[in-house]
Amino acid sequence: MKFHKDKGKGGEIERTATKGDSPAGRAWGSQVEGFALCPLPLLAGPGFMDLYMMNCELLATCSALGYLEGDVYHKEPDCLESVKDLIRYLRYEDETRDVRQQLGAAQILQNDLLPLIAQYPQDKLLFDAVVRLMVNLTQPALLCFGKVPHDPGSRHCFLQVVSYLQAYKEAFASEKVFGVLSEKLYDLLQLDWEQRQEEDNLLVERILLLVRNVLHIPADPEEEKSVDDDASAHDRVLWAVHVSGMDDLLKFLASSSAEQQWGLHVLEIVSLMFRDQDPEHLVATGQARPAKEQAADVRDLELLRQRELAERKSRAFQRGSRHSRFGGSYVVQGLKSIGDRDLVFHKGLHNLKDHSHDLGKEPRRVPKRRQPAREAEPCRRSALNVRLFLREFCGDFLESCYNPLMHLVKDQLLREKSQQHDETYYLWAMAFFMAFNRGRHFRPELVSETVSVRAFHFIEQNLTAYYEAMLLDKKEATSWARRMHLALKAYRELLMTVQEMDRSPDEAVRDSSRIIKNNIFYLMEYRELFLALFRKFEESRQPRSFLRDLVETTHLFLKMLEAFCRGRNNLVVQSKRVRRKKQPRAGRAAPPAQPHTPQELEELWPSLAEQLGACTQGAEPLPEDVVPFDAASETPVEEQRAEALVRIQDSLLGHQAPAALTLLRSAREVWPEQDVFGSPQAALEEEVQLLRQILFAPLPRQAAPEVEEPGEEEEEEEEEVEEELASVQVSEKEFNFLDYLKRFASASVVKAYVLLLRGYRQNSAHTNHCVAKMLHRIAYDLKMEALLFQLSVFCIFNRLLSDPSATAYKELVTFAKYILGKFFALAATNKKVYVELLFWKSTATVREMTEGYGSLQEGEDSGARRASKWTLQEEEELRELYLKYKGVEGADVIGSILAHLRAPSRTRKQVVKQLVRLGLAESVRDFPRERKGTRLVLWTEEQELELQRLFEEFQGADDILGNIMKHLTAKRSKARVVEKLLSLGLVAERKELYKKRKRKPGLPGMSEDRSPWGAAGREDPAEEEEEESDSEEEEEAWEEGGAGDRATEGPREQGTENQAAPEQDVQGLARHLRQGGLAGSLLWLQNCLNRAAEDREEDGTTQPMPLVPLLEENEDAMENQGFQKLLRKVGVRAPANEQESFWRIPAKLSPEQLRRLAASVAQEEPEGEEGSPGGPDAGLEQRAQALQTLRLARRKRGAPALPEEETPGPEQSPGSDLQRVRPVQAHLGPKRSRVIHSDDDEDPEIQAEAPAQPDPTLDREGTRPPHRRKRLRIEDEEED
Repeated sequence: MKFHKDKGKGGEIERTATKGDSPAGRAWGSQVEGFALCPLPLLAGPGFMDLYMMNCELLATCSALGYLEGDVYHKEPDCLESVKDLIRYLRYEDETRDVRQQLGAAQILQNDLLPLIAQYPQDKLLFDAVVRLMVNLTQPALLCFGKVPHDPGSRHCFLQVVSYLQAYKEAFASEKVFGVLSEKLYDLLQLDWEQRQEEDNLLVERILLLVRNVLHIPADPEEEKSVDDDASAHDRVLWAVHVSGMDDLLKFLASSSAEQQWGLHVLEIVSLMFRDQDPEHLVATGQARPAKEQAADVRDLELLRQRELAERKSRAFQRGSRHSRFGGSYVVQGLKSIGDRDLVFHKGLHNLKDHSHDLGKEPRRVPKRRQPAREAEPCRRSALNVRLFLREFCGDFLESCYNPLMHLVKDQLLREKSQQHDETYYLWAMAFFMAFNRGRHFRPELVSETVSVRAFHFIEQNLTAYYEAMLLDKKEATSWARRMHLALKAYRELLMTVQEMDRSPDEAVRDSSRIIKNNIFYLMEYRELFLALFRKFEESRQPRSFLRDLVETTHLFLKMLEAFCRGRNNLVVQSKRVRRKKQPRAGRAAPPAQPHTPQELEELWPSLAEQLGACTQGAEPLPEDVVPFDAASETPVEEQRAEALVRIQDSLLGHQAPAALTLLRSAREVWPEQDVFGSPQAALEEEVQLLRQILFAPLPRQAAPEVEEPGEEEEEEEEEVEEELASVQVSEKEFNFLDYLKRFASASVVKAYVLLLRGYRQNSAHTNHCVAKMLHRIAYDLKMEALLFQLSVFCIFNRLLSDPSATAYKELVTFAKYILGKFFALAATNKKVYVELLFWKSTATVREMTEGYGSLQEGEDSGARRASKWTLQEEEELRELYLKYKGVEGADVIGSILAHLRAPSRTRKQVVKQLVRLGLAESVRDFPRERKGTRLVLWTEEQELELQRLFEEFQGADDILGNIMKHLTAKRSKARVVEKLLSLGLVAERKELYKKRKRKPGLPGMSEDRSPWGAAGREDPAEEEEEESDSEEEEEAWEEGGAGDRATEGPREQGTENQAAPEQDVQGLARHLRQGGLAGSLLWLQNCLNRAAEDREEDGTTQPMPLVPLLEENEDAMENQGFQKLLRKVGVRAPANEQESFWRIPAKLSPEQLRRLAASVAQEEPEGEEGSPGGPDAGLEQRAQALQTLRLARRKRGAPALPEEETPGPEQSPGSDLQRVRPVQAHLGPKRSRVIHSDDDEDPEIQAEAPAQPDPTLDREGTRPPHRRKRLRIEDEEED
């Protein structure tokens, strides 16, 4: 069988192949008749595969496509089926992409596919299949392999595919090919959406993807070693796009509202078109060179001329090479050689300055993970005609396409309709086109879509996300760093556009700029962004260009912020502070307090008895609102009984007999069982005797934590893990620019600037100015020039001052002389400053260097209480006590010394350190701290039974292990207890003993802080302690003002609800609320309590019942501070966490208790008494209560209850709510619309009954008055 290959595929070859010439041929011959291996090379030239390496089926399929004869391509009858077969072969290729390599080596795309679409564009099926195949063949190699392979074999295949793609790009640089594609795309876009089929949309997308793939192919650096202004392969493709009219179609797709589905494709193609262009250079194309560029070129030429003159001068002073061997030897004084003698130098003196001990040594190898990140490829200047075309394209794109396309893409990004990392094209377009607009007759209306606070927020969010991903995905850290750089460029261009808007002659544009600056300078996230980026900069992951852009952007931001603050005396900004509440840890046991002797207690009792007698006669008032338990504690209320006894005893010992009596009575109501605190009918004499017994009783007390010195590190880690409840507190404060500038005075920021200063020769003049300005701010404005006293900085200064072209860096030279002068002035008084050169310093070290060592400890702002020095008498006493107790066996030497030491303020750690300092002990380890439970190794049978009993008792608690540790008789470590529980089989794994955490509901006005920057997210750490202390003082003041009823705040368990308060207190609160106009809400609460009692009697089950206010009157009452206080007195539990919205009647209240509480709530003063609300209304309410009670009594006895119609309804008692809470409520309208109607139709009499002013003693849970809340809801409705 014969087959022909055309000359375009390597020459004309004719060969007769017989079946079975070789094993491989026999295997393939069974599938394709007449085809076998060909030993002759099919394709000549380097980089192409030989025929014997190509699959026989693939070769036959390619031969069936057709052949090229001159400029005319003749397709075979099976051409369409062959194209489909090639698509199927590519679908099943292996991991080395063998099919793709063989097709690329055979140049199928150049010699077959492109001529097919050029010759037969009218064949729709063939055109569609060929475009589909070319999209597959031109997709990026990185997409084919997933990532750049590391092994040599796969890496070779990867590079082969890249080389074939570069050959494809050369073939696509044809006006004819893009002309066919443009005509086809134009015809498809002419169809209306009713006439356009699904196949047409697919073909449009494939054409756009093909253009995208071709433009995405990287340039070959070996083939394109041409100078600027020379046409590269990418330039030729762009010119073909322009000549064919494809660029006009792209602008149409970007601006048409009917073609919005192709927005991301168009933006990606546009970004690839301009990937080698610089917007500032593109603006200047075709125009006369500005004076600024000419001056920069003159400056660069002057630098080169000065360096050349300096080199000539140095060569002129050098001796000739003729007598170099006999020039003599020199002894360099002050420079040591390898030994202790001075260095002997055998070369000429002109070579002395280049001498180094490192000459001849092998350079130290830097690990790959620590090498500096690679810089991106520099931008190459395209041919002039291409740049002119791109400049015109940019102008048209800004005029008609930028705003609608960016709005569309931003919407798709926010709705997550895009693919991964598509936001990078959005960021690039923002930076490029805004820079182009700024350089070409700045018109803010052309980029108005991306000049807003939302744009700043979007970039800040992406910067944060990219940084977090760079930390987590270390293998792709370089890619994430490039995305960070792209977002930083967009942020910088936004700032420059806002700065340009300030110079606009239009007043409206300047006002818009002022509003944007107000927002970005007010929010803390934007101010802290640059600090965080500097502190997290890593040279091994982020290139030097990123640091350069970061320095220039920071310079611009500080310049704008300083100008913004200059004309304002009191600029208020937002500040956020992360407040962490830690669960107190069990501290180290301190020596217990000395117990009172019986004689002392006998002497104390008569004065307490007199106070108690005065209380009975009314001469001394009893304190109110005393809660005998801590509702926020993890210990259940039933187990806090012993702590209540200790509190009563402490009150007696503190000469506070009235408080002890009130605490006793409150504890009796909480714990009435077993009459531990006396019987409910106890007389005053019995209470006095009970208080006397509590005073003389030896009650067990918990060990107080030891107060350690601030600044001392802990010797051992605590076994109990602290539970941190972090919340973000948002506040406002007055902004001070110098205080903000102090945040940059840190070693991490200065290191980054010094790293950029090291390459001052390669930096632009503007970059060097930005570096010098920031260092000048730190050294001169903040008076922290000692922060730059570092050896690496001085080496840069030395190189700068000895540079022949130093006159071109006048600013840097002046600054270097200023810093060196300050250093030598300080060295005259502080000789240790030479040693300080070796280290980077903090601000505290800088202060000690300049003001004297130890000044920070003696200053007012040291914030730490230093331990007093040991006097000679104390040292002698310590020495005597140590020698006295040193030989006592089994005794704690340090404990005995602390017990007999005269100075009571000394701690164990101080004593141990002083013993080591005096030479009485060799090390601190000679005095190990005895841990609790270390002596108990074996478990007795009684201890095991006790452990099993405690586990069964606290098995349902949130903190099983913590409760067991508190009640265990033989104190052991947690590790021992956990091991024993596992060995006894009580638990299967350790995580069953983990503490169940509960989140505390967030306070109003607080929001989460997601900045990954750590400490950089806080505005001023020094203010944290002040704010925290202020908040604590406010809480204490509120508690003193009667806020003891807030005991139900925070997370609770079902066992920690408040007990029912005395009926007298409930009646007093109800009377006060009834006078305030809440009589209807009180009756609603009474009906809810009665309903809960009925349900619990009928069902026999007790579950918490929510109080759901249906009427607005009751809803307002639930937000009233006084009404909430009444609910707590009654025993109703507040929402425990953010998942609960309603108050709940606890399950522990029995039906009898609920009815008694309902009666207490409804009971009021006799009619006609002063202070009671209106007489007729009160009579109706009493009648309603009487009927309700009678009906409940009849139902309980089995008699028929009164009909519902007899109960007075709401129409009989205006302003009240007598509706019963039923399981199935009527469907009400939206809450917001109901509020609006209620505001419009509110009765003026009802408004007159409402209190004019809210209760001034509102706690943090209290809300705004009802009318204030309604107005806010109306505003929300309008916004929606």
